[in-house]
Amino acid sequence: MSLTLPQQLGLADHELVSIVGAGGKSTILFALGRELDAAGARVILTTTTRVGENQPGEPICWSAEPAVVDTALGQGHPVFVAAHRDPGKIVGPSPAAVDLLFERTGADYVVVEADGAAGMAIKAPADHEPVIPSASTTVVVVASITAVGRPISAVAHRPERVADLVGTHPGDLLTLDGVAAVLLHPAGGLKGVPEGARVVMVTTGVTPATEGLAGALAGILASHHRVERAITWRREC
Repeated sequence: MSLTLPQQLGLADHELVSIVGAGGKSTILFALGRELDAAGARVILTTTTRVGENQPGEPICWSAEPAVVDTALGQGHPVFVAAHRDPGKIVGPSPAAVDLLFERTGADYVVVEADGAAGMAIKAPADHEPVIPSASTTVVVVASITAVGRPISAVAHRPERVADLVGTHPGDLLTLDGVAAVLLHPAGGLKGVPEGARVVMVTTGVTPATEGLAGALAGILASHHRVERAITWRREC
């Protein structure tokens, strides 16, 4: 029997999970929420950046006040916590507000999309990114295997920064080792991770044709001292 996504991520009974990187963060956010809910957990979903206004399928709570969110959770389904709308987007609460939701509500899990990537396959964060709540217990770092073998400029959010971390140019092809270098760099995938948080690397976009390549990447990532585990995720993102 295949493992659920929470099992693959190695989640404990009470976690604040922050998802960063590129190539499937929102898909993982909502899939994780559904699977945790199906297992009987009380789940808050949110973002410290923005998501598309049509992305949440859960009821939206337009307040990050813990007491208000607890009341919404009492309805027996996951709740998406939001602050306000921008044109076409839902804007989430601050990292500090997310910390309070974890500390002061009855949620078993708070799952937050803590980064933006404009739909690209890999990224290197800007100075103000990612926006990870300090109480995060697990940080999930995401990249798509579809980035390998293509020009950095075609697959990367902030391609100049990605190229700098790899030591190449935006027009050059991104190698498997290059992807690993970005994800494991303290100014790349590991940027802003709280000291006490677990790190799980997730490679998305995996197909039968790229399964071996994705497995090789996971092996490189898992060998890093800061990474607790690295998994491949076969769901289309």
